[in-house]
Amino acid sequence: MIKLTRLSGEPFLLNAELIKYVESRPDTYVSLTTGERIVVGESPEEVLRRTIEYQQTKLLTPPSRPTASPDEQP
Repeated sequence: MIKLTRLSGEPFLLNAELIKYVESRPDTYVSLTTGERIVVGESPEEVLRRTIEYQQTKLLTPPSRPTASPDEQP
């Protein structure tokens, strides 16, 4: 998820996996794979930066390991 801001100033979280493309006309429009379009206050470059950062972070986070129950402890 990436944090963006609506033009009204309201922050929201967007699932970056759903971004299809981003346009500047002059406001920034984020088009999603669902067909929805969202106008945001950030520049296309900032949306790109946050999306890349999200993707990089996603790869760096190790998967959670199952915790052993107390009777499985050595």
